Amino acid sequence: MSVPDDAVEVRARGWRTLAALHARIEQGLERVLQAEAGLSVVEHAVLCTLERQDGWHMRMQQLARAAALSPSATTRLVTRLEDRGLLVRVLCADDRRGIYTELTPAGRALVEAARPAYEDALEAELAAAGELDELAPLVDAIQRG
Repeated sequence: MSVPDDAVEVRARGWRTLAALHARIEQGLERVLQAEAGLSVVEHAVLCTLERQDGWHMRMQQLARAAALSPSATTRLVTRLEDRGLLVRVLCADDRRGIYTELTPAGRALVEAARPAYEDALEAELAAAGELDELAPLVDAIQRG
């Protein structure tokens, strides 16, 4: 028979709290982004990641890591966004095996148009979560940055 490890339970409880907060915020953002911009949270994250890049492009493998997606899921997502005219794939000039994903002007415009709704939704979801005793300490930590 093993002795319970309180530290393990504390970490597990912390992880469950973080997962609960993440799920709550992601659901709220998903609703708003779909309604306002026709984007999923992960599509929005990819477009925002590209927007922050100098020259608005990244290698596919870098984008996969930044979006926390598998390479195949990233390829499918990029294809969907490319079909919508929001980004394009470009061969790397100095390494023909490399493929960049680049934000188009339409993609940049959509991200910019969605930004106020995204920021308002994030603020509202954090405020609502902050009202819950179990989530309030984590929300406070996030708000302090």
